[in-house]
Formats: sequence, structure tokens, C-alpha cells
Amino acid sequence: MDESEPELAVGADAFHQPGAGLEVAVVGAGAVGATAAYDLARQGADVTLYDRGPVASASSGRAAGVCYDAYADRLDAELAGDAIERFRALSGDDTFPFVECPYVWLAREGDDERADAVREAVSRMQDNGVVALEMDADDLGERFPALRTDDVAVAGIAGAAGYTDPARYTACLAAAATGAGATLETHTPVAVRTDPPRVVVEGSTDEREVDAVLVAAGAHSKQLCAAAGVPISMKPYRVQALVAAAAYPEPMCWDASADFYVRPHPEGLLAGNGTEEREVDPDEYEREANPDFADGLAARVEHRLPGLDLEVASAWAGLCTATPDGNPLVGELAEGLYVATGFQGHGFMRAPAIGDRIAAQVLGGDGIDTFDPTRFSGDEAFEIREGMRLDERL
Repeated sequence: MDESEPELAVGADAFHQPGAGLEVAVVGAGAVGATAAYDLARQGADVTLYDRGPVASASSGRAAGVCYDAYADRLDAELAGDAIERFRALSGDDTFPFVECPYVWLAREGDDERADAVREAVSRMQDNGVVALEMDADDLGERFPALRTDDVAVAGIAGAAGYTDPARYTACLAAAATGAGATLETHTPVAVRTDPPRVVVEGSTDEREVDAVLVAAGAHSKQLCAAAGVPISMKPYRVQALVAAAAYPEPMCWDASADFYVRPHPEGLLAGNGTEEREVDPDEYEREANPDFADGLAARVEHRLPGLDLEVASAWAGLCTATPDGNPLVGELAEGLYVATGFQGHGFMRAPAIGDRIAAQVLGGDGIDTFDPTRFSGDEAFEIREGMRLDERL
């Protein structure tokens, strides 16, 4: 990523163009795909961004929009920090909002295992250069009077955090990609082929050969890669969230003991988790929240935010993607075929950084070794683990 982020409205001819003459198909107009398409196009590549539906019609449009750099793992923290810097640089009245807001994670009294994990995570974050502090219940309550803290054993707080509207971010980056010369083909499902890399529009026999194909289609990435003869070790799983009317200014908070997160929202607050640790079909999963989800989550939120009387406005389900080791699959999968998926629910918040890095790799740069998709054969058996957990990923 350039240290000075260019204006989104500026065309690709304003920049040095290492991608000039390179044809790239990006499959998936979610946050990662739209960002990668923008970064490729502004470097001079001939980019076509495909999606089977409209922009941000799948997981990105249903994401929570929570962003922070509070990761205990060094690589995760670096990527998240870069992403937040880019959210800040690109946001604005004419693009998308990014609202600075502290991020708190906490464990309750009697939950010794999670309390120890919070303390260890804060220490590791500090070792990695993340600005994170440990707080006891009294300090937490004084700093954030909206939170109930009498049952809190320990909390961590990170200041490099905020929230945004995922659909607006994605639409902005897709529009910026077209402004930089990319072609946007929504409502255009495609199949992917290899050797050489190419795409086939569904219902057509015409194959378009390109120099590279990037599959960034979220939960559908597994199907697309398998049909191309290159399986990946990824499983989609279902998560749930709600929006409720309430006056809630700050902070963003994850109650690790009660297993939910909450953030301010223009309509009041957004809260979620409701993770179901089983694989689902991305074409057949239930998009409405479970009947008892909203009431159960609202009760947990009201315990932590006792001054609020929540009126649930909407509740829904979306998809996250899991891998055997909890790290995403980002990089070259086969010659000319790239993939970016498996983010364990942390894809949107890292999209500005991941899009930049996978674009750089397509243009001939180094990939992220830890995320190399070829570290798995594609036929591994593994259990889905929830993405929000107190080890490396917060």
C-alpha cells in the first residue's frame, strides 16, 4: 500500500503502472474482491470484476463492520493496523464513514480461563506494538459508564479501532475500481478454469483467457475452486446479528464470557455472534435469524448495558469461512489462479490490507507465506472453530 493513499476518483493513468498489459479476472465483488480490483486497476491492469449478484450482496453486505488492530498474533496485528490506516485514509463524506471508537474485550468473574487469556493477549499485543491496555472493573466503569462492570474480572482496551458500513465501503471500492479503468460485471455468474487461467460466463460457451484469476467469492470460493479442479480446505458456517434501537455511544465491546459483541450503529446498536459451528451450503442456508436468537441476545446485551431497553429492529444471518488452522487462504493456488477466503469472520476488517497484498502478489510481488493456500491439500478433515476466540484472534 502506498504511504500516501491516492484519491479514489483519480484514474489509473496518474500512477506508475506495473500491471500494464496484464489481464485479470476478479470473481467476487465483496470487500476483498472490490479492494483488490481497485488496487490492480490503479496499477494499470486490465481488470474485470465479476459477481453473481450485485456488489456486496453476500457476506460483505451482512458483515458487522467492526474494525480493530487488537490481535495477539504479530502478522494479524500488522494487517489489521494497515487496514485501519487505509479505512481512515479512504473514508469521508463522499465515500464511506469510518467512526473512531474504542474496542473493549472482557471476561467475567469466575471465568478464570478467559480472564487469564485476556491478560496474556494484552501482553502479547503490547509486545507486537499494538496500543492495548489492561483494565480492572473500576477503571473500566469509570472510562465507560454505559457498561456494567461489577461482574468483570479483567478487560482489555484498544484505541486503534472503529466501525463502518461494510456495504458502503464495498460499493465505494467497486466504483473506484471502475473509475480506475476496471469493468464491473454484476449479476454475471462465472465458472473458473485453469491451464490457462480463464473464466466462463454461466450459460455461455465462450471462454475468456486472462493472465490471472482471483477468486474472492467468500463462501462460494470453495465451489468455484473445486469446479476448476483445485479443491481448497475451507468450510462456510453461519453467524447471526441484530440491530436494535437504543442510545449507545461507545465502546465497541466483546463480552467473551457471554459470547457476544456490540457496537454503536446509526439506528442504535448492532450486536451479534450466534455462531453455528457446522458447515452450510452457501446457496441454501437460512438468511433469517433463528426465531429465538434476537430475544436471547438482547437479554445478554441488556445485562452488559443495563441502561438500555432494546427494541430489535432487524435480525439476520450471514456466512463466515473457516480453515483447518484458523488462518485464511490468500495467495496463488495454481498457476495463474489466486484465492482469498477463509477469514474466520475477520475478512471485512482486514479487506483494505488483504486486497492490497493479493493485488501486489498478482502483479509479481511476494505473497504472505503464513496464508499460502497450498499449505493444505484441499481434502483435510477439520472441525469449524468460531472466529472470535481468546487466543490469537480477537
